[in-house]
Amino acid sequence: MIGVAGRRLRVGHWYAQGGGHAQPAGRATGARPPARPLVILGGIGMNMEMLEPIASRLPDRRVLSFDMPGIGGSPDPIFPYTIPHMALTLAALLDRLRIDQVDLLGISWGGAVVQQFAFQHRTRTGKLVLAATSAGSTMIPGTPSLLSQMLDPMEYSVEKALRRNLAMFYNGGGADRVSLNAATAPSPLGWSCQLASFAGWSSAAFLPLLGMPVLVMGDTDDQLIPPANIHFLHNAIPGSKLEMTEGGGHLFMLARPDAFISKLTGFLDG
Repeated sequence: MIGVAGRRLRVGHWYAQGGGHAQPAGRATGARPPARPLVILGGIGMNMEMLEPIASRLPDRRVLSFDMPGIGGSPDPIFPYTIPHMALTLAALLDRLRIDQVDLLGISWGGAVVQQFAFQHRTRTGKLVLAATSAGSTMIPGTPSLLSQMLDPMEYSVEKALRRNLAMFYNGGGADRVSLNAATAPSPLGWSCQLASFAGWSSAAFLPLLGMPVLVMGDTDDQLIPPANIHFLHNAIPGSKLEMTEGGGHLFMLARPDAFISKLTGFLDG
């Protein structure tokens, strides 16, 4: 648990295991410099353990994440927060950890925070990956039944109901696509504050100003973030790359982690 920007947050680290290009620069002739740390921020209600299938497949890179207030092991928020506030919190956390520059992977709700961070802190952002996310309040909405179910935090504060609802929320009912055994129930306050922070936020105005390399990824079967949102991001961000998958649902990166990691590392290491 780390105190940062007036909050206490549960922070997770996956450290490079040596070898590859995470070794110190100059150790061997022709060795590549160390890879930038990768910050991964997940979707609404997602605790860090749900990111393990991704982080564990990146042994050559230091990976960081943290539980949002009231999610996973982080205490409830003392006061509501916004997406820009959480981007500032991430910057303060990196200051605390003495990390100057990072690559960013934002999944679903987490994509909003990394977009905002990349805009507010462009010199600290190496490469940006946006997966199953949107530009915010300007988004084309997903299936109405899924969106309406999000509004009741009590549906997500009991473990059994949580996994059933997350399966529907993230996979459109395809619970077999992604293992949700690592999911832990957020507090009702944590869920509500995370959901409320997204209301009224939009990145549409600043997307053309993002100058770093950007990869936008989505799935054609995503019922929460329809593919039109992915294409909007790609078209709005100059020079961005687009990768679309099929049949993976909203959490396609966890449904087919090996294929996702191949595309992710190809972009980050390219």
